[in-house]
Amino acid sequence: MSDLTAFPITKRWPAEHPDCIQLYSLPTPNGVKASIMLEETGLAYEPHLVSFGTDDQLTPEFMSLNPNNKIPAIIDPDGPGGTPIGLWESGAILIYLAEKTGRFLPADPRARIECIQWLMFQMGGIGPMFGQFGHFYKFAADKVKDPYARDRYLAETKRLLGVLDGQLEARDHIMGDDYTIADIATVQWVRTLGGFYEAGDVVGMDEYSNVQRWIDTCLARPAVERGLKIPARD
Repeated sequence: MSDLTAFPITKRWPAEHPDCIQLYSLPTPNGVKASIMLEETGLAYEPHLVSFGTDDQLTPEFMSLNPNNKIPAIIDPDGPGGTPIGLWESGAILIYLAEKTGRFLPADPRARIECIQWLMFQMGGIGPMFGQFGHFYKFAADKVKDPYARDRYLAETKRLLGVLDGQLEARDHIMGDDYTIADIATVQWVRTLGGFYEAGDVVGMDEYSNVQRWIDTCLARPAVERGLKIPARD
């Protein structure tokens, strides 16, 4: 049996199955990247809910694993060299799990770095910009009277959607025929525009037909359907 006692986070969230990957997360656009990847790969894992409602992410136990106090985070008891490893940042977790399993990241060096390039496009562009737009559109509309911030992030959101729509022209997925970690990461943020943020009309989602088709394709995958609900909310 694996010994995870070196990780203080396990004192707050005890591992019932310490031989499995431990997932600390919440079903947010970033959080479900990890749960979907774990479902897609079939790796055994144990999910733990990190509740923002009770500020779990700010506790010393959680921050002992991720000092940046963000989800998701994981502990893999069978890390490199057979020793446990803790990881945070959703993009890093996706790359790690892809390399661990040999799935959803191309083996060819040229295709591999292109896939990571599109993953970074999500991490550095789509995620932060869509999140800022959603904040000012849905949550700060009654707090900020000047429309400058909302309009700035709306314009950038539409620009990024245009880039993605162009990449998906005549392609089933971002990298072509194959579904990869670039799709797993990106679709979760794009789907929030018309869903959680209720901004599909103002963004003009109907203008991006390739993106719409791709969203439907990704969301139809059984592992995605399951991963979107993990960890289960209380």
